[in-house]
Amino acid sequence: MILLLVLSITFTGCVQSPYYQKEYNMQQNVWSYNNKPTFKFEVTDTNALYNLYFLVRHTEAYPYSNIWVWVYTKKPGSKIFEKTRLEIPLAEPSGKWMGRGMGSIWEQRMPISNDGDTVMLRKKGVWEIQIEQNMRVNPLPEVLQVGLRIEKKPFGNFRH
Repeated sequence: MILLLVLSITFTGCVQSPYYQKEYNMQQNVWSYNNKPTFKFEVTDTNALYNLYFLVRHTEAYPYSNIWVWVYTKKPGSKIFEKTRLEIPLAEPSGKWMGRGMGSIWEQRMPISNDGDTVMLRKKGVWEIQIEQNMRVNPLPEVLQVGLRIEKKPFGNFRH
């Protein structure tokens, strides 16, 4: 019993809590072009490194092995969104779903920064990110939830 308690404390202590995380439920489990989940978060530490992740929860009936998205980023003080197109793989070439699964529900967390690298958010203030699905099918079926997770890297503080 004591061993179980020690192990549970050890493992829960290793899980990094996010700097920011928010998910949006998709109505009727479809994601349409006009549904662009918006995420606003404040950055106060511009010397830190951050990992940005796209979160998606889908069913086994999702008909594709990937999802293409547009990521729109607006820096503090700007009125203009920068637009980047990303492919998020959801299945291996063999067809096996990636991520974590429970029953017929699968959850994937993919880096959305350049090649999965950490990024510096160099402007203090409120950042805004919008995510738009960019598949050929509209609405995109069997998508339950999409979100954004930002982790502040421990030991990532440094000055240039």
